[in-house]
Amino acid sequence: MYNLQQILPYVQILIAALLITVILLQQGKAAMGGSFGQSGEFSTTRRGPEKHLFTSTIVLGVLFIGMAILNLLL
Repeated sequence: MYNLQQILPYVQILIAALLITVILLQQGKAAMGGSFGQSGEFSTTRRGPEKHLFTSTIVLGVLFIGMAILNLLL
């Protein structure tokens, strides 16, 4: 059977691809205006799919860092 050292890089690549996808799906509130110094933003709460994307970004980021640390230790 496979040991953890053989499977870990593939799991890490899968998590990285999912993390990139989730980050790219998020909508920026400021869009291009924020990069040119315009500050017309207002604070809102995340709801619905936006909240799920935000939460999954955090979870996938923590998993990716955990897998990287585990890969270093093994």
